[in-house]
Amino acid sequence: MIRTASHTRDLLPAALSNDGDASAFIHRFQLVESLARDWFRRYGFQEIRTPIFERAELFARGVGAETDIVTKEMYTWRDRAGDDGEGESLTLRPESTAPVARAYIQHQMWKRAETARLYYIGPQFRRERGQRGRYRQFFQIGAETLGASDHPALDVEGVELVMGILSDAGLRDLELRVNTVGDAETRPRFVAAIRQALADRLEELSDDSRRRFETNPLRILDSKAEQDQPLIAALPPIYDFLNDECRRHFDAVQRYLDAAGIPCVVDARLVRGLDYYTKTVFEVVSHAPSVGAQNALAGGGRYDGLVETLGGPPTKGFGFALGLDRVVLAMPEDRAPEERPDVFVIHLGEAAFERAVSVVRDARRAGVAALLDVTPRSLKGALRLANKLGARFALILGEAELVTEQWALRDLARGEQLSVPAGEWLRHITRTTAT
Repeated sequence: MIRTASHTRDLLPAALSNDGDASAFIHRFQLVESLARDWFRRYGFQEIRTPIFERAELFARGVGAETDIVTKEMYTWRDRAGDDGEGESLTLRPESTAPVARAYIQHQMWKRAETARLYYIGPQFRRERGQRGRYRQFFQIGAETLGASDHPALDVEGVELVMGILSDAGLRDLELRVNTVGDAETRPRFVAAIRQALADRLEELSDDSRRRFETNPLRILDSKAEQDQPLIAALPPIYDFLNDECRRHFDAVQRYLDAAGIPCVVDARLVRGLDYYTKTVFEVVSHAPSVGAQNALAGGGRYDGLVETLGGPPTKGFGFALGLDRVVLAMPEDRAPEERPDVFVIHLGEAAFERAVSVVRDARRAGVAALLDVTPRSLKGALRLANKLGARFALILGEAELVTEQWALRDLARGEQLSVPAGEWLRHITRTTAT
């Protein structure tokens, strides 16, 4: 038997899953996606769909050549040779901010709107060590605001969107963490301070942090290695190095969050794992027991230099992404009941089957979820199947019902059976299911 590749999985209808793992039930993903689309509509965002693979250069330049994503986690290959004799280096997208920024540049969106508000829903790919809540193909819901303004209210708007989606999904026990990573003037001073503080203690750092010390010392703050934590805790906070502009921006973000009634924790060690961030960064973590170690559900921040880095005009940007797999893992199991058929049509006899085919067609055209049992079976067996499928009603068509045009409609939820005129059964169902 051929199985899924390591650290990937199928998302299945609950009724067809044999392991009962609610975190892999497709209807739970669909619910969060639907909630997100509604929130994006309220905030004026429009959907964008970029290719699943891009030129590898996009992520090296956009995400950062020395980030873990680029150095360790990307699925990259050399495509078949083109006209020049060499194939392109292509990568399955590990994140979607850089692809959206690329599309913004390629299609010159700034000429059509002062601010582009774009959202995406789709799979990302990283060669990571799999565990609960972490997969090599995972799904993200994200949004990017690109334009001329870096007003801190836009940062808070993004955070509000994230918290709204998560709240509607039924998530509680959430913690919002915020920080600033400064700007092109601030960061070099902070990086110099990190180098100075750690220069004589390199042997105490983990292998990854020693490598980061040489390539990107700021990323040491992102280390999860236990041996690094005392050294990180002793580093000076970035706030000591902020210029007036960055300080005003971060103060305003906190003020707007407070006005919106969104509590937050200022985490001086939060830097996120991508090089393009400037000023505000944030992360939402869950303290729900079901999530486990992978408790970061969403995160993002400001990236005012990314578009320019990729060859576009000077552009301000703010974005975020929710890890859909982790959000579903944290959701209460009763938040997303599986969709079930409204009516299961049972036929008793060949003549009844011909009529049942027409009845089911009429129901579906009227917007009713209807299933037809095409297998001849006893009434008892058919009702047992209707209950197993979770149908609300069973419509029973036999010879007597065809003669009298009075059809048997059983309410499976209440255990009641009615005799209704043939022309009234559909109206009865739609009226009942609408309440």
